[in-house]
Amino acid sequence: MKDFNFYAPTRVVFGRESEEKLPQLILQYGGKKVLVHYGGGSARKSGLLDKVEKMLSEAGIAYVELGGVVPNPLLSKVREGIDLCRREKVDFVLAVGGGSVIDSSKAIGYGVGYDGDVWDFWDGKAVPQSCIPVGVILTIPAAGSEMSSSCVITKDEGMLKRGVNSDLCRCKFAIMNPERTYTLPPYQTAAGAVDIMMHTMERYFSKYEDAILTDAIAEALLKTVMASAKEVMLVSDDYKHRAAIMWASSLSHNDLTECGTEKDFACHKLEHELSGMFGVTHGAGLAAIWGTWARFVKDKHLNRFVQFAVNVMGVIQDFANPHMTALRGIEAMECFFKELNMPTNIPDLIGRQMTEDEIDELVDKCSRGGKMNIGAMEVLAPEDMKAIYQLANG
Repeated sequence: MKDFNFYAPTRVVFGRESEEKLPQLILQYGGKKVLVHYGGGSARKSGLLDKVEKMLSEAGIAYVELGGVVPNPLLSKVREGIDLCRREKVDFVLAVGGGSVIDSSKAIGYGVGYDGDVWDFWDGKAVPQSCIPVGVILTIPAAGSEMSSSCVITKDEGMLKRGVNSDLCRCKFAIMNPERTYTLPPYQTAAGAVDIMMHTMERYFSKYEDAILTDAIAEALLKTVMASAKEVMLVSDDYKHRAAIMWASSLSHNDLTECGTEKDFACHKLEHELSGMFGVTHGAGLAAIWGTWARFVKDKHLNRFVQFAVNVMGVIQDFANPHMTALRGIEAMECFFKELNMPTNIPDLIGRQMTEDEIDELVDKCSRGGKMNIGAMEVLAPEDMKAIYQLANG
């Protein structure tokens, strides 16, 4: 079991009408002028933005607004937000939405007090030294950014998708009302469930195989999300199962399921380039790449894949043939993805096979020009990345 340092400072306010506590939370964390940051029209149509504006006004908290965040949030919107915050002397950013809005808010928080170009942090030229406080009203459980140290942004030029991790950007509070997720489209619900599960699976598949309690937590989380995802696909306003998914979103990416293990995140790195190039939904991209990655690495980490097959996927263990047990576990997860109408290969994801030039470009971006390997349980060199992309391409 690996030594670890667990830090999860975000205050979680969970349940029905939890957004009512917004003004006191902002004031508690020193907010005097707030940037309300959001995505498209759904936050307005649902009435949530109107409610936020009314509460802030009644509490005497000044605010400005910036909408238009898109999935795979763009650097151009971050720069717009930084300029607005500086001009309006904003001292608190409130994200109203899901992971894309939260990550855009975090990036704005990084940039307000930085003299250079905020992309320096994602380009490896600088390390964040400050971040104005960020809070969130979560409406899409998926990315887990509401409790994580992660912030992923896409540069418009070249569609480079990169991540930066720093405790400085951790949200001060996360307001989570499962009722706000009732109207999520089935595809977005399904992709969110995959994203949540992958945050734990990227930590579960580790060379450290003796983190007994952490493994048990991870396995319970994965089975809960699988069961609850099936239920809400049938009954969209099932509070119990919506609540389970929403809470799992946070627990899956606040490092709890990493205590004593080591995150791999090769699938995330491979997928970031897919969603950067093709604009696909992140969770769907993860579903499309995971099975191929798993088959590529399983023989060197057979015990872990057998444990996953038996403890998570309910496969009956074939003691005489552990390879078959491991393979059945992978196939069972792919069957679950298909139940949710998620893709399990790249042609299903983008509607066609990729060209060799596209694959080479993906590898070049993922490996930073051939200079970087990815993964931890199994370290992948550029040639391994290419092999996985090719195999997932059908």
